Amino acid sequence: MIENISRRGLLAGFGAGGLVLAIGIPSAQAQAKGFGADGMPNGWRDDPKLFIALDEDGTVTVTCHRSEMGQGVRTSIPMVVAEEMEADWAKIRVAQAWADEGHFGNQDTDGSRSLRHFFMPMRHAGAAARMMLEQAAAAQWGVPVAEVKAANHVVSHQATQRSLGYGALAKAAADLPAPERSGLRLKDPASFRLIGKDTIGLLDNRDITTGRAIYGIDARAEGMYHAVVARPPVFGGKVTSFDAAEALKVPGVVKVIAIDPPAIPSEFQPLGGIAVIARNTWSAMQGRDRLKISWEDGPHASYSSVPYRAALEAAARQPAKVVRNGGDVDKAMAGAAKKVEAEYYIPHLAQTPLEPPAALVRISNGVCEAWACTQAPQATRTRLAERLKLPEDKVRVNVTLLGGGFGRKSKPDFVLEAGLCSQAMDGAPVKVTWTREDDIHHGFYHTVSVERIEAGLDAGGKPVAWLHRSAAPTIGSIFAPDPKHELPFELGMGLVNTPFAIPNIRIENPEAQAHARIGWFRSVSNIPHAFAIQSFVAELAHAAGRDPKDYLLELIGPARVVDPTSIGDVWNHGEDPQRYPIDTGRLRRVVEAAAAGIGWGRAMPAGRGLGIAGHYSFVSHVAVAVEVEVGARGALTIPRVDIAIDCGPQVNPERIRSQMEGAVVMGVGLATSAEITFRDGRVEQNNFDGYELTRMESTPRDIRVHLVPSGRYDGPLGGVGEPGLPPVAPAIANAVFAASGKRIRQLPIRDQLTT
Repeated sequence: MIENISRRGLLAGFGAGGLVLAIGIPSAQAQAKGFGADGMPNGWRDDPKLFIALDEDGTVTVTCHRSEMGQGVRTSIPMVVAEEMEADWAKIRVAQAWADEGHFGNQDTDGSRSLRHFFMPMRHAGAAARMMLEQAAAAQWGVPVAEVKAANHVVSHQATQRSLGYGALAKAAADLPAPERSGLRLKDPASFRLIGKDTIGLLDNRDITTGRAIYGIDARAEGMYHAVVARPPVFGGKVTSFDAAEALKVPGVVKVIAIDPPAIPSEFQPLGGIAVIARNTWSAMQGRDRLKISWEDGPHASYSSVPYRAALEAAARQPAKVVRNGGDVDKAMAGAAKKVEAEYYIPHLAQTPLEPPAALVRISNGVCEAWACTQAPQATRTRLAERLKLPEDKVRVNVTLLGGGFGRKSKPDFVLEAGLCSQAMDGAPVKVTWTREDDIHHGFYHTVSVERIEAGLDAGGKPVAWLHRSAAPTIGSIFAPDPKHELPFELGMGLVNTPFAIPNIRIENPEAQAHARIGWFRSVSNIPHAFAIQSFVAELAHAAGRDPKDYLLELIGPARVVDPTSIGDVWNHGEDPQRYPIDTGRLRRVVEAAAAGIGWGRAMPAGRGLGIAGHYSFVSHVAVAVEVEVGARGALTIPRVDIAIDCGPQVNPERIRSQMEGAVVMGVGLATSAEITFRDGRVEQNNFDGYELTRMESTPRDIRVHLVPSGRYDGPLGGVGEPGLPPVAPAIANAVFAASGKRIRQLPIRDQLTT
């Protein structure tokens, strides 16, 4: 079960005899400033913070300060601690941290960085605990500490055949100072029992599979009310009048309140509207259906996908803001033996996690307490305090399990709605639940995009010039008034940092106005950039009469290390470019691994084809090879996918494979069926009948994950949760061309093969 307990409560639970280990956290000002030679984040300070506790019965409780949404972080972080601590995995428990940046450091679960940033700190914590236990045992036996050894939850002295369990040493160890970082003795990776092994299942697995695990939608409190909200059908709209008389006649409905619309830009604020509060969710929904509301649609009432696409295409066909410029593209293009050009379209997408947004808030004696499935507990806490006009230290956010997130639950608008409803009910607990229709109609959508690429080829079919224009509304539009260009972090997602060995490259970013809430989506702008670039590479290979895999490897060029800042990427996924450069050798290896896995080059029967794509994102390198079959009437099936990842040292291989398999399944949906469209400012899809995810019959029957080994455990780790997604759609599109001769330049594929 999700356990959210205070520092005082945990200390009290372990009593006077428990060991509560103090380890450091990075200061808020120093986070994301790079890493030292020991793998620890720069700015790491040694203030006592609670992450590991040992009870006298031997139970080790590890506090997880990242949100669990299926990626396995509530297993992987305790696993790292247990490894260095030499703890018995059967005696490991996990508690979920509450929102407190001063206590736990950055808790935002995004960017595939949980282990990337906290692998070495948690190793250090586990090593400190092990050494303190060894020191306590040596003191009790009166022997040199060098003669004792901790292993599998027991400290032993071989010369005298004495041993003590960890629980028996907890009290004595608690009286010792934690060792200095410089004196820590980390395990030799050759002796790892847990890290890098496939033997560890999810720590939460039994609770999840038996229904005991607590998600946001499961939160309960005594005397709780339930609420749903009628939100403006158009982003930026507002209520002009409403009549709640019929809603209040529904049995169980107790109150109807107005929620003020946000100022624009709206950031993470609720959209406004009318909330119906009732004794149960069904009554609240029935009451909402009977509301009579007059809406003013606001400035985005004319937003429709078809004309907006045309506007993006027009913008992409004109010179625009230059964001990378190398060589002389115009001169090289003019002298090219052949010119190839193409435009690619990627629609809005919705995250649609299996568990829609849900949050419970209670306000009592001036203290607000929330239970929420949030990826961003600190932002949730701050925004609650601001909106409810409370001091931040009077707001507590408890993090539940997340039934999926994909970026949607990093925006706490749904938690603020619950807070406002509780406030309207004089602090009584109120849970706000979003329906699937709410989720699809009122989300923070992945941006829509038009990508235009032109290339000039020499007589041998090799590119000598490359021009790419990327037109898409930016996530920055929810933070600043009417920005027209993508932000550096969006440009750095596979656009300006394209590591191709082409002498003349220019990348431009046309203006694009946002008419909907744009937000983070798994892998974010890597999706459109990878789709366009990797699809275009296959088009160039065809124009040159070359094998697509060989041509891609030739474009990547020989193995070399590229400083991202040297090619215009000032962001580099928030990491030090010296520690995390682009390594084209690693990118080549994953392409070769995926190709070898699927048997690239084998003869294919009519109607079948192979496609391949590779991409660098979140400081990891991934390639996907796909086999598809296109039937006589255009029916598309995907019998096999091979995906290869080089994420550096592999901490939890089982979770890496699961994330890659999930990326393939999600990527199939993005490629074949998922699309959010607008008409007159309104989302046209309602539920999963219109916004189609990958279904069982469409899931590839054979997904093979290839983990490409790379790096050392004292070196940098890459990301895992997000980088598997971008190469999937272009690999599918390229395979479709190989099977049918039909070039896919817009997503989703849907019925393009039947026309």
